[in-house]
Amino acid sequence: LCWLLLLGWLLCLFVSFVFSWWLWCCVVSWVAEGVAFGVAFLRLDLWLATLVLRCLVGRCTSSYGRITSIPLPGLSRQLTRWLLLDWTQAARNLNELLGYTQQFIPVVQSVNRSLAQLPNDLLLLRVSQLAVDPFDWDLLRYASASLPNEMKARAVDGFFYLPDAIKRRLKARFDTDLRSNTPARAAAAGFWYLHKERPEKAAEAFSCVQHLPHGQEMQLLATCCSLSLSVDQLNDSKLIAGLGIPTSPLLRSETWPAISRFRSVVDDAQIIYQSYSRSARSLALNRALGKLTEVLKNIERIPQAERSLIKAIAESWQEKLLAIATDVGEVTHTQPVSNPYVAGDPVEGTLFVGRGEVIQQLEELWLTSPQLQSVVLYGHRRMGKTSILKNMSGYLGNNIKVAYVNLLNLGSVSSDHGEAEVLIALSDEISQTISLPPPHDEDLLRLPSATFRRFIQSISQQFQEGQGLIIALDEFEKIEELITAGLLGQDFLGLLRGLLQAHSNVAFAFAGLHTLEEMTGDYFNPLFASILPIRIGFLGLGETRQLLANPNEEFTLDYTPDTLNEIYRLTAGQPYLTQLIGFQLVRHYNHQVFEEGCDRTPVFTPQDLNTVINHSNFFAKGRYYFTGVWSQAAQDVPGQQEVLQILAKQDEGRSIADICRKSGLKEEEIGEALKTLRRHDVVSETEGKWKITVPLFRQWVLHHML
Repeated sequence: LCWLLLLGWLLCLFVSFVFSWWLWCCVVSWVAEGVAFGVAFLRLDLWLATLVLRCLVGRCTSSYGRITSIPLPGLSRQLTRWLLLDWTQAARNLNELLGYTQQFIPVVQSVNRSLAQLPNDLLLLRVSQLAVDPFDWDLLRYASASLPNEMKARAVDGFFYLPDAIKRRLKARFDTDLRSNTPARAAAAGFWYLHKERPEKAAEAFSCVQHLPHGQEMQLLATCCSLSLSVDQLNDSKLIAGLGIPTSPLLRSETWPAISRFRSVVDDAQIIYQSYSRSARSLALNRALGKLTEVLKNIERIPQAERSLIKAIAESWQEKLLAIATDVGEVTHTQPVSNPYVAGDPVEGTLFVGRGEVIQQLEELWLTSPQLQSVVLYGHRRMGKTSILKNMSGYLGNNIKVAYVNLLNLGSVSSDHGEAEVLIALSDEISQTISLPPPHDEDLLRLPSATFRRFIQSISQQFQEGQGLIIALDEFEKIEELITAGLLGQDFLGLLRGLLQAHSNVAFAFAGLHTLEEMTGDYFNPLFASILPIRIGFLGLGETRQLLANPNEEFTLDYTPDTLNEIYRLTAGQPYLTQLIGFQLVRHYNHQVFEEGCDRTPVFTPQDLNTVINHSNFFAKGRYYFTGVWSQAAQDVPGQQEVLQILAKQDEGRSIADICRKSGLKEEEIGEALKTLRRHDVVSETEGKWKITVPLFRQWVLHHML
């Protein structure tokens, strides 16, 4: 037992000796490594030499202090005195120290001490001077973040033998984020975030100093940059409201011209995205790209803090504009502008715009339906019914043919061969449309109904699946007039009805003034029992703008939004009057530019519209529409013209009781008159008040009464 105890004691002594020797070696090794690190990296030897020289000579006479990164005694206080005495010169000295020495810590300490002692009214100015062209942007960062915590966090990274999880927990104890708990730290953070292209964070930092001089300016600058960098489209309403320019004096006077150009680009973007005129969009696109190019050309003039941010915005906006660029070019007018508007005659080809809803409905009835559907297009005079019929062939392709017949072109019809003469006219138009010879006139004169029926049957049999024929009969009231005058038999409508029932690939499109209810003769009822009515009314606001601002691809004039809105108000979207105003505006522009030699922009304004309406004999030129509406008001139901005269005297509208007092008519007569006028799109009613729908027609009635 004693021997065992002795052996255990000797073993413990040996282990203790070995452990002590190992620990001593580690301590010596660590000390040696520390000394080596201090000499090799911190250059402790040079720091000591510099310190000795400063004590002996009174100042550093060698370059040793440039190499060591250990803070030199007294340097921070000296730099602080320089900054408080002459900030601009001291800022240059700081950059030289950062560029030629390792004394980063004293520089940061001096900046933080100086900023803490500055009066608040100079704070943003001084921080902006530090951010003019710093050698190391971390100077701004550590004017806000905690430098000791950052150094501790970096020291933790140096412990390579520690697991990453432990490193993260240790580093979490050191706050290295930028701080805004003092005005100086918030200002420094704002400029540093601008440099790092994080304008949203810069705006948050500058919001803490917006009560200081230039604080609101810097917050606005950061907000403008944040909005500009984040939007998807340049016509975003946030940009329109957010891009503002502060009042002078300005801290960033070199930057705000770029923001002003961005605001102009946003204004041009409204035209690019919203204008109905291709030429106006092209000009606006050119202007916007030119302004962005100007920003990039002068980018070096912008302070370094926000320079890369402004450049990123300009390049991003260029990409957005180029992505939608389809036509770029400068438009100049060296000769009178060709007038694209058609006032009076039906419009065809590229001049036909709008009526998308009606066209879509007809396409569904004639292209996608297994059986062609007959329709009647009804509406007031000069609503565009003829234009729709004459342009439908361009929307239906080659399989569906449209034979257009204007019944007013029949002229005088004889009492002996009235039906035959009408069918000859129909046969000739159909023959030209489908390139087949028409029946002989002798056969039509001898057996009109049978010959025409066989002609349509032969056409129907030649059609393959998906093919068909639309017979468009314009001014269908002419048929009623011929029947009433005894020049056409009532069985003519029976012939048309029989054709519709016998051939699924043949249909009729009737166009006229009256609704189906107004077809007074009983002979109309069987024909229209299976025909779909389609009302042709006024153009909508969008269609009116499209018709005016983009009548064809070559049109190079434009309208201000206020002008388009006023034209729509005056016409209520009446197609003929809209075309007439556009026609007169182009004539007015050509007269001013090429006859009077006026130098004006190619954009129509409300002043131009006022000139055209009031000083160009406009109502005389539109007499075909005005007199047509007025004449129709004298037909059928009595009292319509009297009611119109009463309504014309007051734009706000009148009640039926008021009309009774003013006109002397009975309430029943006024009710029937108003019902007919509303069916003809002449008057409208809102909350019991009746008024003339088209303000220009109301003005004409007033002039007509004088």
